[in-house]
Amino acid sequence: MTEEMSARPAARRGPYAKSARRRAEIVSSATSVFAARGYRGGSLREIAKQIDLSLTSVVHHFPTKSALLVAVLERADAASIESFESDTRTKGVASAVLRYVRRNLERPEMLRLLALMAAESSAPDHPAHEWFRDRYERVIAGIAVAVRRDQDDGRISNSRTPRDIAESLVALWDGLQLQWLIDPRRDLVAGVTAALEDLLGIQNALDA
Repeated sequence: MTEEMSARPAARRGPYAKSARRRAEIVSSATSVFAARGYRGGSLREIAKQIDLSLTSVVHHFPTKSALLVAVLERADAASIESFESDTRTKGVASAVLRYVRRNLERPEMLRLLALMAAESSAPDHPAHEWFRDRYERVIAGIAVAVRRDQDDGRISNSRTPRDIAESLVALWDGLQLQWLIDPRRDLVAGVTAALEDLLGIQNALDA
């Protein structure tokens, strides 16, 4: 009886693990397609073809194209978020941003997808419109908290409101990142470093 009972969970885990792998494959394919063609230009059929699946199999895991888009965006956005928040607490905003920027250099496809989807989602009827609006609010609010902490600790000298600084920081970061995606010859780390020093009123952001 004990052997039989212990064997049952392993039997159940197999299909679940296979399903999770399949979902991950679909999300990876969708990331590639959406990054190349945008949400409106990419199709579920093309996503399925990339990984040699039937359209029915894709729809089984993601009933709608918008559901798949959200899964793609969540995966792209989840990378390094926790470590970024931890870095702002222990090392300050400048150090956390620069560490995040360096990590982003290794995932241009994800950055391209986020940039493309952010532009597309400016249309109110886009499936990701609410997602991006909420995302920007979360990011700005989180950075504002970190900026206030740095102001209180004397890490930065800019006395503007934390919210104002956070909004400017996100705008500068997004803009410089987009320029780098268009022309990878640009030095993204150097550009963000200079922007941080000017905005936060600090010197040697690389050593912050």
